[in-house]
Amino acid sequence: YDVDVMEVGVADEETVAQVKCHIRDTDPEYLVGVGGGSKIDIAKLAAFQTGCPFISVPTSAAHDGIASPRASIRNTANNDNMSFTASVPMGVVADTNIIIKSPWRLLAAGCADVISNTTAVMDWELAHRLKHEEYSTSAATLSKMVASVIVESADHIKPTLEESAWIMIKPVLVSGVSMSIAGTSRPSSGSEHMFSHALDRIAPGRALHGEQCGVGTILSLALHGGDWQRIREALHTIGCPTSAKGLNVTKEELIKAMTTAHTIRDRYTILGESGITEKAAERIAVMTKVL
Repeated sequence: YDVDVMEVGVADEETVAQVKCHIRDTDPEYLVGVGGGSKIDIAKLAAFQTGCPFISVPTSAAHDGIASPRASIRNTANNDNMSFTASVPMGVVADTNIIIKSPWRLLAAGCADVISNTTAVMDWELAHRLKHEEYSTSAATLSKMVASVIVESADHIKPTLEESAWIMIKPVLVSGVSMSIAGTSRPSSGSEHMFSHALDRIAPGRALHGEQCGVGTILSLALHGGDWQRIREALHTIGCPTSAKGLNVTKEELIKAMTTAHTIRDRYTILGESGITEKAAERIAVMTKVL
C-alpha cells in the first residue's frame, strides 16, 4: 500500500477543511486517524463529509470519542466547541501497550467520561417520561453497563499497569457504539456534559473534558437523588478531580457553569428548561464536596 501521511494541528473547522481537500486530491481507499481524541475527531468528521471510509487508531483514550459517531470541533469564528455528526469507524485499532504509556491523566479522564453515562442515561429516561423523547432500551442498557464496569473496577485501574487499559478500553468503545445504536449522543451526554461545555466557555483550558464531566456527574446525580458518593469515590480512586479546586476553577465559575448549563443545547435534562438557581447550585456543590 502507498501511505500518505498528513500531520494535523488544532481540531478546528480550518484543519478539517484542509484534510478534506487532501482527501479529494489524493483519493485514498480509506482514512486512518492516529493520535489522541482531537486527531480522531478531525479524521472522523473529514471522513464523514467526504464519504471516505475511516479507521480509528487511538494513542490515548481521554474520552469515548474514539469510536463514537460525533466529533467535537472548534468553531474558528467564535472559538467555541461544536458537536458534529461524524463517521463511525469501520475498525478501531487500540494498542493497550501504547495507550497505557500516555499521560495517566488522559486515561483517567477517559474513565470519567464513561462514568458520566450514569447521569446521561438518567437524563434521557427523564426526557422520555416527561417529553416523550425517543428512547432506545438497548443503547441505554449498554451505556449504563459500561459505566458500572468502570465504577466497579476502580480499585484495579492504576497508572503504568497495562491491565488498566484493558479494563477501560472496551467500555470506551462500547460507549461509542451505544451512540451509534441510538442515533444520538443521548446515551453518553446529558446534563453533566452540558456542565462541561459551559465550563469550556467560562474557564477554557483549565481541565480535560472527561474530568469536567466526572465532576458534572457528581452534581447531576445529586440533583437526581442518586448515589453520588459512590461515583465520587470511584473517580477519586482512579485519580480524577472531584472538586472545583481539582478542575482549577473558582467557586463563582463553577456556580455560573451550573446555572447556565441548561442553555448549552436544546436537550431536556434534570436541569429543566429554566435551569437551577445560584442558591440551589451552591447547596448541591457544597453537599457533594465539589465546593
